[in-house]
Amino acid sequence: MACVSCKSEKTEGENPFFSAWETPYGVPPFDKIRAEHFLPALERGMSLHDAEIDAIASNNDDPTFGNVIEAYDAAGGMLARTELVFGMLCAAENTPELQALQERAMPLLAAHYDRILLDERLFARVKELYDRRGALDLDDVQLRLLEKTYRRFVRAGALLDAGRKARLKEINGELALAAVKFGNNLLAENNRFEMELTADEMAGLPSDVQELAREKARERGKKKDTGIFTLHKPSLIPFLTYSSDRGLRERIYKAYLNRGNNGDEYDNKQLINDFIRLRTEKAHLLGYPSYAAYVVDDEMAGTTDAVYELLEGVWTPALERAKGELSELEELFRKDVPEGEFASWDWWYYAEKLRRQKYSLDEAMLRPYFSLENVRSGVFFLANRLYGITFRPVIVPVYHPDVTAYEVLDADETHLGVLYFDFFPREGKSQGAWCGNYVEQTYDAEGRRVAPVVSIVCNFTRPVGSSPSLLTLDEAETLFHEFGHALHFLFHDVKYRGLSEVEGDFVELPSQLMENWAFDPEVLRQYAVHYRTGDVIPQAMIDKIRRSELFNQGFMTTEQTAAALSDMDIHSVREYEPFDPVAFERQALTEKRGLIPQIEPRYRYPYFSHIFDGGYSAGYYFYTWAEVLDKDAFEAFRESGDLFDRRIAADFRRKVLARGGEQDGMSLYRAFRGKDPDKRAMLRSRGLWNGPDPADSLAAAESPAPVSGMVPAAAVPEHADAGTLSPAALSGKTPLKAAAVRTGAQPLRAEEAADKRADGAAESPRTVRE
Repeated sequence: MACVSCKSEKTEGENPFFSAWETPYGVPPFDKIRAEHFLPALERGMSLHDAEIDAIASNNDDPTFGNVIEAYDAAGGMLARTELVFGMLCAAENTPELQALQERAMPLLAAHYDRILLDERLFARVKELYDRRGALDLDDVQLRLLEKTYRRFVRAGALLDAGRKARLKEINGELALAAVKFGNNLLAENNRFEMELTADEMAGLPSDVQELAREKARERGKKKDTGIFTLHKPSLIPFLTYSSDRGLRERIYKAYLNRGNNGDEYDNKQLINDFIRLRTEKAHLLGYPSYAAYVVDDEMAGTTDAVYELLEGVWTPALERAKGELSELEELFRKDVPEGEFASWDWWYYAEKLRRQKYSLDEAMLRPYFSLENVRSGVFFLANRLYGITFRPVIVPVYHPDVTAYEVLDADETHLGVLYFDFFPREGKSQGAWCGNYVEQTYDAEGRRVAPVVSIVCNFTRPVGSSPSLLTLDEAETLFHEFGHALHFLFHDVKYRGLSEVEGDFVELPSQLMENWAFDPEVLRQYAVHYRTGDVIPQAMIDKIRRSELFNQGFMTTEQTAAALSDMDIHSVREYEPFDPVAFERQALTEKRGLIPQIEPRYRYPYFSHIFDGGYSAGYYFYTWAEVLDKDAFEAFRESGDLFDRRIAADFRRKVLARGGEQDGMSLYRAFRGKDPDKRAMLRSRGLWNGPDPADSLAAAESPAPVSGMVPAAAVPEHADAGTLSPAALSGKTPLKAAAVRTGAQPLRAEEAADKRADGAAESPRTVRE
């Protein structure tokens, strides 16, 4: 990263965080920022924030909404600005210097926000307003901010006695440091593995996969004509998909599965114990039976029972479907390995074989139509078609040569924000994909909207030779997903910083909604153009994509749900005792729920970054919960007969995307849809619903009464219960604090991390769609 690694003669007095940024569109001055600027800026930011808070707490005037709640909401501006940049860069372009800074800064930030949220003088003024809120003549937005502020203090421990507050501070500091260590260990594990192969060992792989491996070998000074394969997804997944060498597939996949579980300096198992011990103790201090109960109480789901009802209801039919898929794959496997046993590292290879056999469709045939530039043009086209916005390339400071930037113009050509793209893997960059802010949308003291600066970060296949970056279908869908998060940030028009965030199980709605258009025939014809010939993707190929959309769905749903269940299980521990995370996972998934050995959970504990250093602890279910919302929301477009209906899109923007957390998620959703979400659309999209199409007007009119959860625990494909989401299960809860929406995350302010996660000031935003 040029901005934090280059040497300069500038002095600390010229720290770019100490003054206003004189940059185009107010973007960070990446060309001036260096690693050594962050700690002084964070320290000064904390000092200024302390002074602002002291002024609020020591004010002798009677507390009012203005001198307490609005003042608190506006405080800490410099610190927030510094933290956003620091958190995003620590995920996108980490260096040894930044890693060391994280270990120093995160405990300091956790302690700083604890001082504020446990300040008895400040809380007394907040509580006095909260207790007489009905007499304050506040509008709905002001009342929402007051209630959220009060709840934030309570969830941070403001009602505890002095002894418990002191212990809570210690826990938060330890958790902040543990998160940094976990992430740094995983980064080291991702980077240190390499599998060097000869030309003969690479035979049979697609030519672009081979060339990418050779390019990596040249970078690392290896022998001529050899190739290097790594654990980064653009290298790993093509190898698992196309290599006929079963032994090599096993070697690389086991290396991937055992990250953080090798008994060395990067082993994460003791850190996992530390997380669960500390999080469980924190939950008990705050009056909750488990950390999962503490987390979910602040989300749309409300209770762990509602989460388990959703996940178990999806698990049963998905696993049965996966077993059926396995039987088909085993038929192909037996032809190659008559006496062997099908294993998890065989799944990608034989699934690709089966897809070619059943649908005459393979990834290598599709990728020439999905160049990165064209897919990006596709999301631009969709955003323009739905919302009328446009994108103009701009020259602004960037933190790496790979990064590009666009000004986003609203339909009336006013400035909406800036959008960065950072697409390719490199050392120092976290795995996966995410979207976050470098500058949040706010309003300044004069009431003018401060436009956001948003960044989409991915790990896509790099260009090879003269060929552009060619994406897989999954990568193309990922870009649509992250772009949905970007639109959410760009369309924000929220007055108060404390109302910018939505619940965690609501945050994936805008991103997952965009995925529904990714392979729509009309959208495909706009962007799926052969990079050499210029030919638009043929209708026959579009038909094959559509026919195969449920292919391998049992596997994908099972591995994702397995990870969500293992997350809930480990955070539902009520009394901590030292444990082996690997054995705990096996008991939770294999022994208790019957996960077959041919499928691994999408994330195993030692590298489950979402839940240990990524802000989704007891929250990996968010994606599934939000999928009920996104599929039902898409039904609004289907029911209209026009998937690009601008009236509906404008409604969604105005009532959902622009509002942030000005209302609870369910109220926002009802305002847009006019009803509670219907889960049948989600079940149908996964091939787990064989009943009437939810878009059918009669079926919609005859929706059954709401049930207690989103999906019944006994749901099976033939008998999946239809119905709307329970208003009780989805009652208005105080939103999740700033997730970098990992794929779906935005970096957290440490203030919010202390309240929600206590895992550090930044989420290491990885919205991770690995």
